[in-house]
Amino acid sequence: MIPFITEEDAADAFKEIFVDVQAWRTKMIHYMKDENPEVNTAIIEAANNTGLDPKAVALGAYMTYFLIEKATKNDD
Repeated sequence: MIPFITEEDAADAFKEIFVDVQAWRTKMIHYMKDENPEVNTAIIEAANNTGLDPKAVALGAYMTYFLIEKATKNDD
């Protein structure tokens, strides 16, 4: 079950992410390569195999992963 993401968690995440979106996305690429390479591969495949902007697709996926991870840590 996906944990509940609070407004506070989302606001904190957005403060971190939107300081420098490009740098944050790059950081998440490297983090995900180590943390969960299968998910990282899926994100990259989705980003590259749609007619959508690949960077935007990847950003949305990494943001979602980040929010779920943050909420899971808070649930523990």
